[in-house]
Amino acid sequence: MTGTAAAPGGSPDGRDPGTSVGAGRRPPRTLDVVPTRRAAPRLATGLTAGVALAVVLLTLRVLSPQTPSEGVPEQMRDFFTLSISVLVESLPFVFLGVILSIAVRIFVPETLFTRLLPTHPVARRAAMSLLGVLLPVCECGNVPLARGLLLKGLSVSEAMTFLLAAPILNPVTIITTYQAFGWDNGILVGRIVGGFVIANLIGWLFSLHPHQERLLTPRFESACRMDHDHPQQGARMRRSVLAFAEETSTMLPALVVGSAIAGAIQVGVSCETLATLGGNPVLSVLALMALAFIIAICSNVDAFFILSFGSTFLPGSIVAFLLFGAMVDVKMLALLRTTFTAAALVRVTATVGLCCLVLGLGVNLLA
Repeated sequence: MTGTAAAPGGSPDGRDPGTSVGAGRRPPRTLDVVPTRRAAPRLATGLTAGVALAVVLLTLRVLSPQTPSEGVPEQMRDFFTLSISVLVESLPFVFLGVILSIAVRIFVPETLFTRLLPTHPVARRAAMSLLGVLLPVCECGNVPLARGLLLKGLSVSEAMTFLLAAPILNPVTIITTYQAFGWDNGILVGRIVGGFVIANLIGWLFSLHPHQERLLTPRFESACRMDHDHPQQGARMRRSVLAFAEETSTMLPALVVGSAIAGAIQVGVSCETLATLGGNPVLSVLALMALAFIIAICSNVDAFFILSFGSTFLPGSIVAFLLFGAMVDVKMLALLRTTFTAAALVRVTATVGLCCLVLGLGVNLLA
């Protein structure tokens, strides 16, 4: 780094001082984390647990009787059906996210992000929030991709900005939202602008943290700070296969558990109860935010789901639904918990929820 001038208000690579993982100890660098022999039992356990949970859910649903009178309560059958629906909808995007994560970690040159991203921290995070335009993966697939970005040396605030913005600011989500609502009612504009502003606000708040690496789980933080003297060896394809096994063993159990929780909550909460609140400017926003958190539907198709509520709920509540569900839902939190601490996720959920509530109320009052 000798002879390189530091960017204004930041480190030589454009980050806020102390914001990158392991800041103050060594400069960010590429870390291709792959399993060692000692990690093999943990990988096998994670993969086995995830597959076993998925098989159990599917088996119980297939073997359950089709009518409540045959001994299985209707709520139990609904739980299996809803849980499997969330799992099946999310699983392809998780695998796509894992593949993109491996591509970033192993095949993308180490200096690519440093060369292409702006040096100013605010502009850098703004660029990260638009990365979803190039990588149109839904929110569950963005988690493994963000893990790859963190291992590549990006800061926690930059990765979090990408995580929150990418599910909304990508071509698939924008097109489906336009097809469902068009331009006239302001729902599409509110979703795009709101997604960009909220994601960058969260990224800025996280950038103020003096030790961003403490927002990561100890296990993932240790992966990001692997010893420089022990680089991973082997061909790229072999490392890719091993990395795929590691990411899958981490993501799959969390996805299954999150899907089961989403199914259980949907069974316990009546949509009719939520619909009775649709005409109230405040309660309608809160009701649809709760619904978005519960159903955990993919951001690429959530506009078509909520379209049926358009005649019952106010526009601001629909905007809040489209924003909050794409950024924070029960399945998403289960996946994020593999990487971020519970305290960090509480801050994210509270801040995103407050922003969506304020934005929804504003749209309702102005509409």
